[in-house]
Amino acid sequence: VQLVESGGGLVQAGGSLRLSCAASGVTFDDYTIGWFRQAPGKEREGVSCIKSSESTTYYKDSVKGRFTISTDNAKNTVYLQMNSLKPEDTAVYYCAALAGTGAAIMCHVGSNYYGVDYWGKGTLVTVSA
Repeated sequence: VQLVESGGGLVQAGGSLRLSCAASGVTFDDYTIGWFRQAPGKEREGVSCIKSSESTTYYKDSVKGRFTISTDNAKNTVYLQMNSLKPEDTAVYYCAALAGTGAAIMCHVGSNYYGVDYWGKGTLVTVSA
């Protein structure tokens, strides 16, 4: 199994980025996919998760209305469109996969490293003021 994130970078506050998570070895029918982030000195937190097979999503309150999670099943890729970025969104963003659970549950249990089945290596997002 491989989860490969891309799309991070440096952006000014108010700007946008789109993160991609290319998945191999997992199918969206069987796995819930989530985006998590960890800022320096802070705990990992669930940002957004999607259970494609049920068309359900979950968003952390602070990103609702700004971030959108989606999947491209043909490409086996999950995207996180991030708009109206704020300096507090600065973090390393990780993609993760967990079998047999709902989107909201995954975003909560995944704050524990051992709460998911697979992790990507992460991509850095830096938002300047």
